Amino acid sequence: MVTLRLMWGLLVLCVVAASPRRYTRQAELDNYDNNNVDLDLNVDGDDVYDYYDGIDEPQIEIGTLSPDEDIDPSHHASLEEEEEEEELPIKPQLIPSGSGESGTLMGPSAQGGMATCMLCTCLVGSVYCDDLKLDRVPPLSKETTHFYARYNKIARISKSDFANLNKLNRIDLTSNGISRIDDDAFFGLPALEELILRENSIRQLPALPPSMTLIDASHNQLGSTGIQREAFKDMPGLLYLYLTDNNIDHIPVPLPDSLRSLHLQNNNIQMMHEDTFCNPHDLNYIRNALEDVRLDGNPINLSRTPQAYICLPRIPVGALI
Repeated sequence: MVTLRLMWGLLVLCVVAASPRRYTRQAELDNYDNNNVDLDLNVDGDDVYDYYDGIDEPQIEIGTLSPDEDIDPSHHASLEEEEEEEELPIKPQLIPSGSGESGTLMGPSAQGGMATCMLCTCLVGSVYCDDLKLDRVPPLSKETTHFYARYNKIARISKSDFANLNKLNRIDLTSNGISRIDDDAFFGLPALEELILRENSIRQLPALPPSMTLIDASHNQLGSTGIQREAFKDMPGLLYLYLTDNNIDHIPVPLPDSLRSLHLQNNNIQMMHEDTFCNPHDLNYIRNALEDVRLDGNPINLSRTPQAYICLPRIPVGALI
């Protein structure tokens, strides 16, 4: 009998030991109710993120290797560098002279002027690079028809700057500080009609193609030798010639009959000849197109040589006494 009781007692102890501890789970539930946690499913997105930020999520590790052995730190760093590089804006860069490369604007897809359009404003065939502190002409697409690079710091125009731009019609390089232009920088441009070089430091006007209709080289330093002999003779379509403030001491003849406007104010012109505008051998010659001649600001008395402009539809503007 005693043996049976001992066996029965051992059996009861085993059953009790194997059963779950229900009081522990019940205590957890009681604590949960007492915390009064309010989980509102209709909260805003920001509140949801704030709530989840305060929860420490369990970290699950797979395998037996430590994080240092499992992941290459250099690989993680390289990924961060790649992300930073992707976030940076892509801009073309000017390679300075003496760097082993020619001074050109470089960047993705530099061929065809695409890099220039990332720096300048491109509208169809027009390229606007005004006031960008450029120190040279950027590469241009062969489709460029109008190029504007005013108020920059371009000091020289080389023959390669506009090479093979057969559609280029207008160039405006106003106020750059240009002091040197290669003589054949513009001559090989078959479609060039308008060239504006105002407010620079040019001492020698380069050869220009016969297609010119407008030339504005005012406010430079051409002086008495800065314009080639008969520079404008073979320009049958030239309409406007502006050479104001250049210390020029003569009128650059011969001038094409197509010319409508000639501005030579504030120079050092002291005289005109009979054949400056007219044809002394043809008294019936009338130069109808040239209606705007400005000679004011020059040490010349127009009343002394009336035969020099008798063929013009209007008397030139200038001193008459």
